[in-house]
Amino acid sequence: MQDLLKIVRYSWSLRRYYLLIGAFVVVVSLLNQATPFVIKSIVDDLGKHGLTGSTSSSKIWWLLGVILLINLAITLMSNVQGYYGDMLAAKLNTLMSQRYYNHLLKLPLAYFDGEIAGRITSRLERSINTVSQLTNALANNFIGWFLTSVITIGILAYYAWPVAVTLAVLFPFYIWMTRQSSQRWQARQQGINSDTDINNGRFIESINQIRVVKSFAREVSESRFFATKRRSIETQTRGQSIEWHRYDIYRRIGLSVAFFLMYTYIVIGTLHHHYTIGELVFMLQLVIQAQFPLFALSFVVDELQRAQAGSRDFFQVMETEPSIFDESNATALNVTDARIEFRDVNFAYDNGQQVLNGLSFTIEPGTRVALVGESGEGKTTISNLLLRFYTLDEGTISIDGVDISAVKQASLRDQIGVVFQEPALFSGTIRENISYGRPEATDQEVENSARIANAAGFISRFKDGYNTQIGERGVRLSGGQKQRIAIARAVLKNPPILIFDEATSSLDSRAEAEVQQALDRLMEGRSTLVIAHRLSTIASVDKIVALQGGQVVEQGTPTELAQTGGMYAGLLALQDSSANALEVLRRYGFAEPDEEEQAVDITKEEAAS
Repeated sequence: MQDLLKIVRYSWSLRRYYLLIGAFVVVVSLLNQATPFVIKSIVDDLGKHGLTGSTSSSKIWWLLGVILLINLAITLMSNVQGYYGDMLAAKLNTLMSQRYYNHLLKLPLAYFDGEIAGRITSRLERSINTVSQLTNALANNFIGWFLTSVITIGILAYYAWPVAVTLAVLFPFYIWMTRQSSQRWQARQQGINSDTDINNGRFIESINQIRVVKSFAREVSESRFFATKRRSIETQTRGQSIEWHRYDIYRRIGLSVAFFLMYTYIVIGTLHHHYTIGELVFMLQLVIQAQFPLFALSFVVDELQRAQAGSRDFFQVMETEPSIFDESNATALNVTDARIEFRDVNFAYDNGQQVLNGLSFTIEPGTRVALVGESGEGKTTISNLLLRFYTLDEGTISIDGVDISAVKQASLRDQIGVVFQEPALFSGTIRENISYGRPEATDQEVENSARIANAAGFISRFKDGYNTQIGERGVRLSGGQKQRIAIARAVLKNPPILIFDEATSSLDSRAEAEVQQALDRLMEGRSTLVIAHRLSTIASVDKIVALQGGQVVEQGTPTELAQTGGMYAGLLALQDSSANALEVLRRYGFAEPDEEEQAVDITKEEAAS
């Protein structure tokens, strides 16, 4: 009941539907109670006057007409009630889905780092379905049953109080017995939900990575994993069902005996002339009306349990507070020069891994700064911190002297354009993907952005041009084409700050040259942070910042650093197949001493080739 009230409170904006349904339930329940009274009058009148009296016959026909009108009214009003119940379930579905999605969009990247997309969607689907089904059952059935039962007990208390007391005791006793069996049911349901989430997550992952699955011939193992989880769900469901129905047999046997005793009491009372035949029929009808809700209560409790188990994960997500939020006095960021400064920045992920230690460097207005270093040194983390995807442990990041933690997140990210290593495209058309950051952009602006990004040529060769459907994640485009679409998107956004995270690392030489040309155009006059492993892509930057151990070990222009004998010089030497590079790299921790012989042999072979 507590979970049910939680759902009602959560959806109180739909109270108009709750109130309308409540009003119809009351009216329909009262009409249901009217029919036994009319039948009682008919039976008593027949018993008193027989079948020949004209006055009695006229009254009987009138009472039969009343029954018809009551049934017609019940039919009409119960269907109107059902309509509002259906609408309530649909609107609750929309409300929960939208709030769930909106809340997920507010959560930081750290939350998604520990989640699987399939599990997130599975939780939503399960919660929505179970809560919607429960709401529909409550609105269309259970509330009416419950109110009918309360009225029935009240009426029976006037005619046969022992029967009323028995019914009044049966309801809480039945609910108590059901709760005793529900704990084991809930425990099994949690296991079912967990396996379902894992299975759905793996299903979506394997479909998204179908090329990897097929290229490694892993179809059988993926199918086996899916089948194993499904069998686990079947096994748990079997045990859950056996327990539930065993308890349901006990409950129903108890109810059957109780109703037998009530029928016996009414019949014996009639035989001893305590009740008329009409009252006999009347009370039997009332008991039967109360019987159905009691027997159906197992169905409602089953739906309630499913909704409790299903909504638990939903509310757990909804109650997860965003760790990154705008302060109440946060202002919009207004970038003028786009001077970016990292000062004494320390950062560690939630798993305790320390990534940055006292990191400090500056990107002057309109300059290009490249980050170099071994994988895992925090280059991508730096770009994520600039976008405020994570919160610093210590230190500050400022733009034009303004701490980014003091500005609104949306205004910060409006000023930054990002081109990722893996182009992040959506299903839809080329035009929709380019204009993603500025949906109001004109066709001319979209096409100009594509020209700057060296994308207009290949787009024009498509039959549908800018209206070409590119498939999920741009699967119908080549790597170079996808990357140029991503660059066109950044061009159209026209931000004063750019981040290029390995933007050309996965491309062939020709595609890299085309993309690099587009990047050079885009970087013109903008403050740019470049992350790259290929040193050829950063030869034209204004400054290089070399990272090791989460700290800056050297920084300067490419020409300056090439002559210092430091890390960058070592990387250049290794790229040029120089054997002297190994000693430099080993000094900076990029090569282990016991790997020296092998590394020298490799560099010699590469030089010879």
